Amino acid sequence: MTLDYVNTQNGQLMIGHFTAKQLADRFGTPLYVIDEKYVRNQARLFKDSFTHPILSSEVIYASKAFLTLAMCKLIQEEGLSLDVVSGGELYTAYRANFDMSRVYFHGNNKSEEELRMAVEFNVGTIILDNESELDLLLPLLSQPQKVLLRVNPGIEAHTHEYIATTKNDSKFGLSTADPATLALIERLTREPMIDFSGLHAHIGSQIFEAESFYKEAETLIHFIFDHRIPVRELNLGGGFGVAYMLEDQPIYLSEFLGSLLEHIFLTLNSHSLPNMKIMIEPGRSIVANAGTTLYTVGSTKTTINHKNYVFVDGSMADHIRTVLYGAHYTALLANRVDDICDTKYTVTGKACESGDIIIKEAFLPTCEKGDILAVFSTGAYHYTMSSNYNRLPRPAVIFVHDDHVRIVVKRETYQDLIRNDIGE
Repeated sequence: MTLDYVNTQNGQLMIGHFTAKQLADRFGTPLYVIDEKYVRNQARLFKDSFTHPILSSEVIYASKAFLTLAMCKLIQEEGLSLDVVSGGELYTAYRANFDMSRVYFHGNNKSEEELRMAVEFNVGTIILDNESELDLLLPLLSQPQKVLLRVNPGIEAHTHEYIATTKNDSKFGLSTADPATLALIERLTREPMIDFSGLHAHIGSQIFEAESFYKEAETLIHFIFDHRIPVRELNLGGGFGVAYMLEDQPIYLSEFLGSLLEHIFLTLNSHSLPNMKIMIEPGRSIVANAGTTLYTVGSTKTTINHKNYVFVDGSMADHIRTVLYGAHYTALLANRVDDICDTKYTVTGKACESGDIIIKEAFLPTCEKGDILAVFSTGAYHYTMSSNYNRLPRPAVIFVHDDHVRIVVKRETYQDLIRNDIGE
């Protein structure tokens, strides 16, 4: 029994029309594999489901989950807008010829250089995190700039501490309970070079409770009503959870998204507020389950205390979330999926760290040198958070769409590792 988005045939893991072993043999390991068809289907699910007969809406892909030139082009082809949080992400979108009017520039500590780049690229919307950013932005403007203000409604979603973003002490946004927030909103409405469009909030990541999103919307609408804030757009952020393990129960998005918009419509009506554009920012929920990381087994080890290790050719450098968040993952031997999983392994890599753990407990067949280990749901925050720790080159990224496969990020070489070094 495995995750419902995993396809196996004749004892082999299939990704598109290819076996995982075919891909590993052709492109090498470690290897990030993205099922492009799955990504496109998820993008369409959001776009088709997040609609309302009266309210206007917009789906904005949160690019921090996974961003390359190819991903930018895919997102644009599917009609989604793009959320970026740094100059690097913004530059990637620009070089991919993404429609800059559909780019939303986030970040809690934007530099003057990044803001200047956003203005020069004609970014559609800048989300201000604080008043200091406004002071940096104003001297750069020669024409009015559309902005949203990120606020913190204090919603406690049940998620990991590091990815809960609206607690009152969060690094992000301004508290709706702080009088200074209202003062800044008033200033934004008066600035002639600022087109204040509305509010943005984000309550966390990997959220399974629909009620958290209803509560977020209600809290923000109450805030808007109580203080008579002129809002044309309300961005609720993202955070929709995905299944990493069999026991995970994500929100059923095709039903929930329309229901959320209807709930917002009724809440606006009950407060006699005008209709406004409602936006969301899915990232992980579009790309996470589309990704599989393939590794080659090197060896195994059983300690004196009977703990079993299986060593693979990757490491925490390409899979940091287990170490960072205590995240859990599902894996199988891609070339022997029908074999009995009778051994509990700790899957670990080649980084020189005792904490270099990819999966703490994985039930697998007895692993042998050369087996292909597949770790699922690695499409989000794996490539983007990868590093060169221990001078390990980053893996390649490939897109698979049925019987077509293409490299979208080349595998790094040792020469790449020293490209910016100065030896003298």
